[in-house]
Order: sequence, then C-alpha cells, then structure tokens
Amino acid sequence: MCSREPVPPEVRALTALLERRWSLSVLYAAHLGAVRFSEFEQALGQVPPATLAARLADLEGAGLLERRVLDTRPPRTEYALSAEGLRLAPLLEALTSCSRGR
Repeated sequence: MCSREPVPPEVRALTALLERRWSLSVLYAAHLGAVRFSEFEQALGQVPPATLAARLADLEGAGLLERRVLDTRPPRTEYALSAEGLRLAPLLEALTSCSRGR
C-alpha cells in the first residue's frame, strides 16, 4: 500500500541538490577516493571546472562533503565525504550494481 504522506521538506531539499548536474557523480568519485580537484576532474571527464567548483561548494554547504585546506606550499585543498555523506554510501553502491545489470 502506498503512503499518501507528503514528501518531507528535507527529502525534497536533498533530491533538489542531487538532481543538479554532476552532483551524484561528484559524490560517487568522492566515495571511490577522489580528494583533490584534479582527481575529481579526472574521474568525471568532461565537467567544466566552474561547474565542478560549484558542485563541490554545494555539496560542502549541504554537509555531504568536508573541505580541508592543508598547510602546504602551495596550499592544497582536499575533499572527503562527511559523516552525512557516508550515509549515502549504500545508494552510491546501489547505482553501481544497477548499471552492471544492464
């Protein structure tokens, strides 16, 4: 039986973020271990740098990625899934298993 409850606002907000182009791909790349901007570019292929920067900022702002600026010369920035982002791991893994079934 299908519930007739409205979709909660937090679910709508998360799906709106994940529907943005490249968002799921960025999360998937982070899940696989990408941490630096260049690694995300390599993993994603044809993503424009400005779009990648925007998605990283969006996902950080939503609490799904953590951004660390390392005290090196020159400074390096790394990204990793946050505790909230790690909660999406089963979804990200399910996407992989679904694509293998085709």
